[in-house]
Amino acid sequence: MSVNAYEAYQNNAVKTASGGELTLMLYDGCIKFIRRALHHLEKGNYELKNENIQKAQAIINELMITLDPKIEISKQMMPLYDYINFQLMEGNVKNDKENLKEALSYVIEFRDTWKQVLARVKQEDSVQGAPING
Repeated sequence: MSVNAYEAYQNNAVKTASGGELTLMLYDGCIKFIRRALHHLEKGNYELKNENIQKAQAIINELMITLDPKIEISKQMMPLYDYINFQLMEGNVKNDKENLKEALSYVIEFRDTWKQVLARVKQEDSVQGAPING
């Protein structure tokens, strides 16, 4: 697949994704950027480490912005996202992989939980949409 075809596919995937799928894509992207940052930190490439951490922080900021303050879970998620952002910042400033690994572990946990929520919602939707036999 050419780079242009891949970019077109990615753009189409984002445009056709539901809100829940977009959140999952954000988590996946954040995980990818933190892993890249860790790789570049280990290789001593601090410029690319910094770029990838900044991309991960931008995603966390986007997740924070999209929280609905009227929903109770949002009030619980905000400080957790803030903590992840802090860990990313500390890992970047101090070149500390432990901070980055901690941030990564939280994002992976949130992503995995979100996947379970989406699967449950799809399952409930399919059950509710099933014809009633009678």
